[in-house]
Amino acid sequence: MLLPPELSLGGSAEDILRTLQDLDLSKIANVLKTLNDAAAAANGPVAGPSTFIAPLPPPPPAPARGKRPATSDAILGTPQMKANERAKKVQRKIDSAALVPDTPPNPEHATLLATKWLSTSKLAELAQTEGLVYKKGKFSAIEEEQIKNAIEQYRAKNELSEDTINEILYSKDNKRDQSFWSEIAMAVPQRPIVAVYHHVRRSRHPLGARGKWMPSEDEVLIQAVSELGQHWEKVSARVGRMASDCRDRYRNHLADRDKRATGHWTKDEEQELTRIVTEMTVDQGKDMDNDVFWGVVAAKMGNRRGRQQCRIKWTDSLSKTYKNDGQKPRWSQRDAHILVHKVASLNVRDDTEIDWKILPDENWNLWSAHVLQRRWMTLKKSVRGWEVMTHQEIMDILRLKKADVPRQAEKKGKGKVTSAEMVADEDGAAAESA
Repeated sequence: MLLPPELSLGGSAEDILRTLQDLDLSKIANVLKTLNDAAAAANGPVAGPSTFIAPLPPPPPAPARGKRPATSDAILGTPQMKANERAKKVQRKIDSAALVPDTPPNPEHATLLATKWLSTSKLAELAQTEGLVYKKGKFSAIEEEQIKNAIEQYRAKNELSEDTINEILYSKDNKRDQSFWSEIAMAVPQRPIVAVYHHVRRSRHPLGARGKWMPSEDEVLIQAVSELGQHWEKVSARVGRMASDCRDRYRNHLADRDKRATGHWTKDEEQELTRIVTEMTVDQGKDMDNDVFWGVVAAKMGNRRGRQQCRIKWTDSLSKTYKNDGQKPRWSQRDAHILVHKVASLNVRDDTEIDWKILPDENWNLWSAHVLQRRWMTLKKSVRGWEVMTHQEIMDILRLKKADVPRQAEKKGKGKVTSAEMVADEDGAAAESA
């Protein structure tokens, strides 16, 4: 028996939780026995795959700010690529200019973002009243490298030691060095200085990346919350983990754990979750995938399932079934074609820059942001040698592989609906590797 990819080396805690919700736990013992036998036969531990970090890609022509991906209709209606165009050899282009910060479209706004510590509500207000454009969400791989380089340049220019840099990052009196943080924020245009501040402090924190939580740590965390309340900085000092890690561990795994169910969801649970989410979103004219407060949802379910369990179950499973009139849709070659050309239309330098929530459109909206990201990774890994390629090289190959619009499958009898204009992929991932 093969382990699911999410449970293999490199899987995140969230990937593991997603898999365990539908995993037949009775098979785990056989899996462990097989692995132990194999390790014993080899007279040593099984080595994991080595990791190669691809060089950063060259920047494509600067896209328009706030650009949206192409619509599925436009993609399916585009002229097919000519045969001689498909035969063109992909040229490898590596250019360090990818790390050069983009020229801000509005210098005044760029200065504002890099110097003023604006709250989330103030940023939203300025976006409405002044047209301020700023980035939210996860920092991309290129932004990570830009920040790393900016900190190193600041250190070298001012002849500072690593210890001194850490003192600036984590000053005991919580005073912020304005000149330092403004300079670092300038390296990642359109990121508010407050977002850069919190991101850098989290990513470089000495208590970060502590690995799996041990049962003894869970007990210390529960006791700390009982005595200190949900004051996470104080709890962090007691537990020896980052404040954000303590908060997430407690909320997602420990709160109400005595009455929390695990494993496979029952039909009644699925129906209850669907009712709660649709009442909170669809019935109020909100987005059922992106406008959900999962803590409230979990509470409405009596905390029998945690906020993270509810979110994963909805975004990965129930949302697409609800949108498809109660029938579970299946990913198709046509979906893969649309996804590739939507990603291409964004013209990003690296796929970590993609906001997956903006990809769905009116006529192609069954798949959640997380599903689209996972499907993209499967497509990406179908390219031979993808580990050492830049995003642009992978994109060029996938555009050629997915140049032709797949034919729409004919419906046979009254079989299960697979999706809007979809064909079934026999093994779940075969559609991407074609």
